Amino acid sequence: MKITFILPGIGKKPGELYIGTWKMEPLTIAALKALTPAEVETDFFDDRLECIDYETATDAVALSVETYTAQRAYRIAAEFRQRGVKVILGGYHPTLCPEEALANADAIISGNAESVWREVITDLQAGRLQPVYTGAPTAPPVRPDRSILGRRKYLPLSLVETGRGCTFNCEFCAIAAFYGSCYRPRRIDAIISDIENSPHRNFFLVDDNIAANPAFTRQLCREIAPLKIHWASQGSLTLAEDPALLDAMRESGCLLLLIGFESLDAGNLAQMGKGWNARLLERREMIRRIHAAGIGIYATFVFGYDSDTPASFDRAVDFSLANGFFFAAFNHLLPFPGTPLYRRLQGENRLLREHWWLDPDYRYGDVAFLPRHMSPEELSERCAQARREFFKLSSIGQRGLKLLGRTISPLAHFLFWTQNVNLWREVEEKLKIPIGSGLDEFPK
Repeated sequence: MKITFILPGIGKKPGELYIGTWKMEPLTIAALKALTPAEVETDFFDDRLECIDYETATDAVALSVETYTAQRAYRIAAEFRQRGVKVILGGYHPTLCPEEALANADAIISGNAESVWREVITDLQAGRLQPVYTGAPTAPPVRPDRSILGRRKYLPLSLVETGRGCTFNCEFCAIAAFYGSCYRPRRIDAIISDIENSPHRNFFLVDDNIAANPAFTRQLCREIAPLKIHWASQGSLTLAEDPALLDAMRESGCLLLLIGFESLDAGNLAQMGKGWNARLLERREMIRRIHAAGIGIYATFVFGYDSDTPASFDRAVDFSLANGFFFAAFNHLLPFPGTPLYRRLQGENRLLREHWWLDPDYRYGDVAFLPRHMSPEELSERCAQARREFFKLSSIGQRGLKLLGRTISPLAHFLFWTQNVNLWREVEEKLKIPIGSGLDEFPK
């Protein structure tokens, strides 16, 4: 039996390449490969990088689907199903929209796949594939088998999963909806083994909130330190309340943390369920502590909550420049299905496109709901303008000078200048990408 794994892309503009920062190695595919029995033949197509061979001889295809990639995934699935190939869909989106996903597949996996993947394969071999398999919420149990990724040109860093879920319950967060606001760390010995067997010495530690269990993270950092690696991850600002944790992260090679600031307005933070992040003076002190540890901050902001006005964007950009953030993201609110935000906006009749991820006219950067104090078009454009302001060359230079005053590694300086220039170039490239388009023309 043969199974073909496919990672669908978000979309691309006609005649243009995929965005470079979207080309990280697909960890999910490597994990599924590791779980697949050796006697089962496997193949893989990365829709972000290559054309899919719809005529390939295979018994089934398995696609990992996010909301942004759902439209493209369903189109790919239809091509294989009309050729008599079984299609299995898994990931966040099929878990949160099971009926929709099942209408486009022969089977879906709801939740994490690890606990049911062998059962799926056994049922495929016996010709009794079930419509729904429900995976248990688990920490990652296996070391990914990256052999299936071949020689594709991904970004030169390895992804290693350290934990799943987050203890917070932010209204807009699909992760909270998927994991039920629980955090499940991976076994530390498995993480160390994964790092030691990875082809790179620079890593992104895949974790929804690496600060969710400080005792676990401190121990993890102590185990990582002798490996002499560099790493980045994402976590909450609360990690700066633990000096021992910051010290351990610095000594283990942490260069950068993605931290969701989300908003500078206390009313917005309360509405999104993140009121604990509203203490401005403490927030500035937390930033100072992280920078003092030699760790850069990738700050993210979300706009479109009810207290946002046009002035909110300038305030966030000024705050980001004043604090010398390594990177920053200025994104509009996006109502992901299955989240409390989606249900609230739906109940308030403020959704402009209830199934925006399936709308053939939807473009990356479009706003799918009606904001309180501006039009959807103004919200989208002001987010884009905030990115332009933060990543313009003079702003990069201003932040680079602040970086010189901190104790950070030469590698961090190199990453700052090269990646900020890349992101400056990509500000316009990402806008208005048609969701669902791909590298290939579908065969007739």
